[in-house]
Amino acid sequence: MPERAVTSRLQLSGLCFLLQILTIVLFAVFVRYSPESSAELCSQQLNCSQRKLDLGFQHPRFRDGHLRALLGFGLLVAFLGRYGPGSMATSILTMAFGVQWAILIQGFLYFFLNGKIHVGAQSMVSADFCTAAILISAGAILGRVNPVQMLLLTLLGVTLFSLNEYILLSLMGVSDSGGSLTVHTFGAYFGLMVSRILHQSQMDERKEQQDVGPLSDVFAVVGTIYLWIFWPSFSSATTAHDNTEPWAPWAVLNTYFSLAASTLATFVLSPVLYEESTPRMVQIQDAALASTAVMGMPGEMLVTPFGALVAGFLAGLISLLGFRFLTPVLRSRLKIQDTCGVHNVHGLPGILGALLGTLLAALATADAYSGRGEEAGARVPAGGPGQPDGHRPGALAARRAAHHPAASRTRGWPRGSRPEAEGAEVSSGHAVPGKQSPPGGG
Repeated sequence: MPERAVTSRLQLSGLCFLLQILTIVLFAVFVRYSPESSAELCSQQLNCSQRKLDLGFQHPRFRDGHLRALLGFGLLVAFLGRYGPGSMATSILTMAFGVQWAILIQGFLYFFLNGKIHVGAQSMVSADFCTAAILISAGAILGRVNPVQMLLLTLLGVTLFSLNEYILLSLMGVSDSGGSLTVHTFGAYFGLMVSRILHQSQMDERKEQQDVGPLSDVFAVVGTIYLWIFWPSFSSATTAHDNTEPWAPWAVLNTYFSLAASTLATFVLSPVLYEESTPRMVQIQDAALASTAVMGMPGEMLVTPFGALVAGFLAGLISLLGFRFLTPVLRSRLKIQDTCGVHNVHGLPGILGALLGTLLAALATADAYSGRGEEAGARVPAGGPGQPDGHRPGALAARRAAHHPAASRTRGWPRGSRPEAEGAEVSSGHAVPGKQSPPGGG
């Protein structure tokens, strides 16, 4: 056993060293700061005259995303008696490496220009979304993987997440500002897939190792508080590029209403399903997470508070019913052990949020959004996805906003900031790759 422990420690040390050296080399070759981080870079390299520089680095959104990931998710996975402290350490390790790898993978997909990846506030927020999905996946396999395996899963998960997100947001034109599909649903089912692969017939041997620790409710309380504080602003991180977006506050307010309704749903259903008269804090925590998952896609589309209340209430009910009836089926029939219940907390509510967002997009009218769609439409070309700028994330999001102002999530360059959107040339004198926007675009 001592020899095995020494080998495990050396494997972790060696893998961390190799991965960090790899990312350092790739960053040195490809990564540069974007114009939104430096006025000097903007004037030298890109045409930024059409947008207001964010010299404050969008710090509130950047900060809230990290606090939500490190403290919110970190405390939520600390409930196992044997693996509590180690789970928190592994979450930080996953976050540290996942952000670096996501910057590279997403950079090649969204922020790549003239052979360089341009890093700024938006790319960091995008990386936070990616690591959130990986931390969700980790909840399904908590207590059954070591840090070395978690690093390898992060390497794979970040890559698959980025490809999945690129297909949904950029190629298919899906609007998913809070990540119902891209973050919650992907994270849950990627974790469940890994859990099924790791299944062993001797499941009882791990029961003792996964007993709940004595401080589980304390961690649940603190983690839930952090989710209440920071998740609403995190949900709007990709909608509020500037103060001119009229629908950015909707995501924040709708998430708060959803959180409130899901909490009441816990108190409605828990006494019916369980013998306790008062729900445990862990159940309230799970309902809170479910409410944020369901608001990921429709959060910026709902124009009335009652819709957010209904969605949050349904998410809370689904979460409790899933734990009571679906989790035993996953374990006994499908041989999937879901340690943190990510299927009920993220997977099912994420699917519900995607369905609700699809319904809202199909029923959207200009009257419902007070004519804001026409205002957005005046700023973008009228072409469809198959036209020259059809695969640019910013252009897709802008066109969606023209028809449905709530659907404004972007990846990559914000509207008007990428050179080809204005027909600009960089200081080197070489034309920007790709076709120019149609006349009147921008």
